[in-house]
Order: sequence, then C-alpha cells, then structure tokens
Amino acid sequence: QQRQSSDIRRGTFNAIWVAYPTTEHLIPAPTAHSLKQSTAWGSEQLHSPPRTRHPRSGRSVNRYQNREFHPSGYSYPLMMQQNVQDPITILVIAAHPDDIEFGVAGSVARWIAEGHRVVYCLITDGAAGSNEPGADLVLLATTRRAEQQAAAGVLGVSAVHFLGYPDGVLQPDLQLRRELTRLIRTVRPQRLVCQDPSTLFVGSSYINHPDHRAAGEAAIYALFPSAETRPIFPELLDEGLEPHRVRELYLTLTLHPDTSIDITPFIEQKIAALLCHRSQVSEQDGEWVRQWDAEYGVKAGTPFAEGFRVLHFGEHEPSTESGSV
Repeated sequence: QQRQSSDIRRGTFNAIWVAYPTTEHLIPAPTAHSLKQSTAWGSEQLHSPPRTRHPRSGRSVNRYQNREFHPSGYSYPLMMQQNVQDPITILVIAAHPDDIEFGVAGSVARWIAEGHRVVYCLITDGAAGSNEPGADLVLLATTRRAEQQAAAGVLGVSAVHFLGYPDGVLQPDLQLRRELTRLIRTVRPQRLVCQDPSTLFVGSSYINHPDHRAAGEAAIYALFPSAETRPIFPELLDEGLEPHRVRELYLTLTLHPDTSIDITPFIEQKIAALLCHRSQVSEQDGEWVRQWDAEYGVKAGTPFAEGFRVLHFGEHEPSTESGSV
C-alpha cells in the first residue's frame, strides 16, 4: 500500500496541542494519607491480570503494563509542572493512533482546559493493528483514523494531522525528518512532545515497538538540528518556512521521568478518549491505564499523574510569526 500524500503539502493541517511553563518546582513528599489513597489500587494488582488478546486487534490488552514505567520504582524525585498563564503551542508527535491516548491524553486535556493550542501528528496509518487472517487493512487504517479523530474530539483537540506511513516498518530516515521539520516550521510550537527513542527493553516482558523509537528519533532530530538550521532542507525555505527553535522537549514512554503533570480532574476524560479506539482496546485497558496513572500519582503526591522526561533549550528571541493549523 502506497503512503498517503502529506496533508502538509496540501496545506491542510489536522492537529493541535498547546504548551506550558518552563518554571517547575519540587513537590513535597507524599504524606502517609496520600500514599494510602494512591496505593489503594495495589501495586501488585498492576501485574496480576493475565495477558489476553483483544478480540478484534489481537493485541495484548496490557502491552505497556510494567513497573519500570511507574515512578514508584524510582529513587529520584519528580517535579510537578506549574500552570502557565499565557497560551502557547504544543506539537505532539506519535507513531500510531492510540499512542497519545495511552500516554499523555490527561496532560492534553489539562493543557486544552488551560487555553493552550494543541496539535497532533500521527505518523503511521495503524494498519498493522490486527493479526486476523484476511483482515482488510485498508479498511482498518480508515477505521483507526476515524477513531483517532473521535478521541481528539473527546479532549477538545480541533485538528489531527496524519502522515500515513505504513504501520510496523517505520524508519527515521531523511524523508520522515523532512516532513516533521516542515510540520515544526509550520506549527511553530514552543513545546514538542514525542516518544523516548532510548527506551528499548521494559522490565522482563516488553520490547518497545520499533515504530515508537523511530518516531521519537525522527521527531527529536527534526527539532534539532533541522527545524532551526537554515541550510538543512533548503527546499523548505522555498515554501516560505523559516527556521524555528522549540523551547522544550517532553519525552513520554520513558524510563527516566523527571516531571509529572497532575491529571486528576481529567482522568475520566482520558479514559473516554482511549476507549474511542474500539478496534484496539477494551474496557480492561481503561482500568489498567487508570491504575498506571495512579502509580504515577503516588510519587507526585496526587491521585493521578502522567510522567515525562523534560529538556529545556534556553532563552531565545520569540518567533515573530504565528504557526498555522
């Protein structure tokens, strides 16, 4: 199946995210009461459900379930992100439809509620999301696109951009980096969110999907050096896309989180968005994601949280041009 032509080239963007502050503070250690509340889910329960296969997708329903993703296993403190008053733009790049909902949808809901602009970019078409013999993969890709749009609607995201690369064989090559560089220069975000490409093995039971790693690597190298360096991809200058420097990088699906975001008011919204991916997930997925975010909450001193590894790139002159949708 040939890859769909980029919506960027047609000038029709489908994604939006927004940003937060660069100032963070160390949260107080959790109290005994907050720990008791947060651990009511029971850390042992996080590993107790047997691995089962979703009846439609054939995927494991607890594919990311592992203590190494939970801050309770870390000895260093998490920082709690503070609110920011002035709206900023966040670009979220992920490999597959449903990746955002599993990992960062609570933070997305919070950012949108704060008035920020959020842009999604899904790199692959999701057509490898079924192991059923004779599955109509073209139809599945169409279904997964519709599911992603529905999930974005639950969170209030007004646009989602799809690059349409084949699912399961993604490579962080120059073509993909060029497309993501074009996207960054067009949207001009202050913050970029992507999957941590350094995550390979998770505990003793999960190998990180190669598409996740490829998507993260391509996004990071599009951020730097490509997006901010004029001689790289000079053809983008001919399209009127001037260089742009991103202030912050937020890595999800990471083994080294250092920043948490309180998603307690938005946990139900996150689960509702996740369950829009009906071809891939079941109610059980929603329950273990809820438990997973409760584990993050233990370290963050809040009932539910999401964790990120955050990099800051210093002060620079703000862009004189606003990004496009």
